[in-house]
Amino acid sequence: MNLPDPRHFKNIVVLTGAGVSAESGLRTFRDNNGLWREYRVEELATPEAFTKNPKLVHAFYNSRRHTLLQSAKANKAHFALANFESTFEGNFLLVTQNVDNLHEQAGSKNPHHLHGELLRARCGLCEHSVDIEGDLTCQSICRHCGGIGAMRPDIVWFGEMPQQLELIEPALSRCDLFVSIGTSGTVYPAAGFLRLAKTNGAITVELNLEASANSGFFDYCSLGLASDVLPNFFHTA
Repeated sequence: MNLPDPRHFKNIVVLTGAGVSAESGLRTFRDNNGLWREYRVEELATPEAFTKNPKLVHAFYNSRRHTLLQSAKANKAHFALANFESTFEGNFLLVTQNVDNLHEQAGSKNPHHLHGELLRARCGLCEHSVDIEGDLTCQSICRHCGGIGAMRPDIVWFGEMPQQLELIEPALSRCDLFVSIGTSGTVYPAAGFLRLAKTNGAITVELNLEASANSGFFDYCSLGLASDVLPNFFHTA
């Protein structure tokens, strides 16, 4: 089955997941570092975990931030999306479940991070968010309100509401092409984006290493490495 040509559409929404960044050397949450495998997710990525043991949570996210800054580079999949966006004359919205900055590295203009950003911190007292590259500690001071000890990674933890849905959902309701890339199709609300787009008449495409949980509901599907499939689909090879 021939895939549709994205250049023939006017309003495109693209959703990316871990499969896009995997080829850049960023392992999944549980595989981030063998040191962390002994911990349950509830000990590292929930508001309750941060309240109970902020030192441990900071250490985990500091480790992930070091990996991102020291060794991760945007790959061909990231560049394919950025290059397409730079020449596309219609409306293009890039939504990512990834907390890395690899889309930005490749030149994407304004990726919407559903689950937050590893290179940002947020104050639990005033909710002010800032860019960071160094470590967070229990003594970190908020640049906005001056509070001490309330700075946390600006990451959406389990049990928290994803970010920027108020911008993403309207775009899904009016898009004519929805493309899901490198996602499992099991994490909500992102897993529900397919239904929202289809309900409003969009053509839907899955580009993935292997079929996702909701693969059968897409109009088109192409399987393979993101660095191979994306340049071909977006005509940037």
